[in-house]
Amino acid sequence: MKYREFIRILIDNGFAIDRERGSHKQYKGLVDGQPRLVTVDYSQPGEDIQIKNFKSMIRQSGLPKKLFR
Repeated sequence: MKYREFIRILIDNGFAIDRERGSHKQYKGLVDGQPRLVTVDYSQPGEDIQIKNFKSMIRQSGLPKKLFR
């Protein structure tokens, strides 16, 4: 999955950019009434996400894994 696709899923589920520093952007949202903060590290939105980063970002988001297939 590409970073821009991942970010689109976050935005479609109520997340919004909270802050940005260098190549890291943090998206903030509510999932099941709980505040969530997802750090997205990328330099180019068209790049593929490394699997370890992908799993970590899904965990941070608290969203169901099936959304990211």
